[in-house]
Amino acid sequence: MKKSLVHLFVITLTMINVAFSDNWPHWRGPTYNGISEEKDLPVDWSEQKNIIWKQELPGASSATPVIWEDKIFLLAQELEQVSLLCINTEGKVLWTAKVDNANGKANGERTMASPSPSTDGKQVYTMTGNGEVVSFDYTGKEVWRFNAQDRYGRFRLGFGFHTTPVLHRSRLYLQLIHSGGAWVVSIDAATGKEVWKAERKSDGVAECEHAYTSPCIWQKGSTQQLITHGNDYAIGHRLSDGKELWRVAELNPKDRYNRTLRFVSSPVASSGLIVIPSAKGRGVVGLKPGANGMILPGHKSEQWRLARGTPDVVSPLIYGEEVYLNRENGSIACLNAKTGEEHYSERAHAQTYRASPVASGGKIYVTARDGMVSVIKAGSKFEVLSKNKLNDQLTASPAISNGRLYLRGFKFLYAIGHK
Repeated sequence: MKKSLVHLFVITLTMINVAFSDNWPHWRGPTYNGISEEKDLPVDWSEQKNIIWKQELPGASSATPVIWEDKIFLLAQELEQVSLLCINTEGKVLWTAKVDNANGKANGERTMASPSPSTDGKQVYTMTGNGEVVSFDYTGKEVWRFNAQDRYGRFRLGFGFHTTPVLHRSRLYLQLIHSGGAWVVSIDAATGKEVWKAERKSDGVAECEHAYTSPCIWQKGSTQQLITHGNDYAIGHRLSDGKELWRVAELNPKDRYNRTLRFVSSPVASSGLIVIPSAKGRGVVGLKPGANGMILPGHKSEQWRLARGTPDVVSPLIYGEEVYLNRENGSIACLNAKTGEEHYSERAHAQTYRASPVASGGKIYVTARDGMVSVIKAGSKFEVLSKNKLNDQLTASPAISNGRLYLRGFKFLYAIGHK
């Protein structure tokens, strides 16, 4: 009997891990950090090689696709509406649902469809630049809807609202940081009703009040925290009620304060490290989990702190024993995750970068706007394994599922796999 139970337990764990690996339910994947456990993704592709299919899209967006089993969900801004598309893994559009109104078809980065969707296998959760938060079931039927500006105040941002909510278990967490107010909100994913709302206080001023970052989840075992980032601080929150647990300060030092230091690059967390960027070439902090209170330079909760070198737009990646900082000009800095010491700073392809890197099978995939994806060998030595060009513009972060890499361009969705 004991052997049978053990055998059943092992099978169950295996099934959970397979499903966990195959799905990509959030813009940074199943563990909120851009990492896939899959081992055999393609390294080389082009318009003529290893493209399983490509599907023309009705409008542009920088939103990352999310995948659950055989269904892919992504946003597009069409002529009159922001749409949620459901595409199967064979490349067929199954349905399209209206999320919000639009004034013109998008053909670049600045769209109302920039926040990425997320899914839990039952519903798909979307948000637009107008603050329209909508949940759909897997047939395209609307489950619930509300407008975040109606609930929490008009957005006052210089470059539009681009924050992606984070879905964790049965809650959807919204980070609303702008000149009109700063709130962190927990929403019941089943109903769309507010669970809690916490004010996010700051002494930041001017453009620093505008955050274009997305919140993330730190988790280790049964312990989790929500991390928000913007208006001069990164803050850790208790999931049950939004209470502030810690705050990393001096990301915009008071003695040389920059009134235009708006944060765009989002934090990333592994079980043993939280990497907190800033903006415009300034500092990066490696934070030990379990911090409390105000974290100033030299605090015991810091693993390390760099005075400069942050990505301005692209979010960091923690993979293995290294941290990767993919800057917007294509420069890639590789740091020792324990010490912050720089192993190298190299450029695989000089271009503009908006998408955040992903990792799988000992390889780092970095995506340039001009359609070039460079594959870098993970580790402390710089080695470019391949450079792969598509005839599209890429600003959405890649998604990985079931042996395929999905790239969302302005014109097409590409499914890349071994052929």
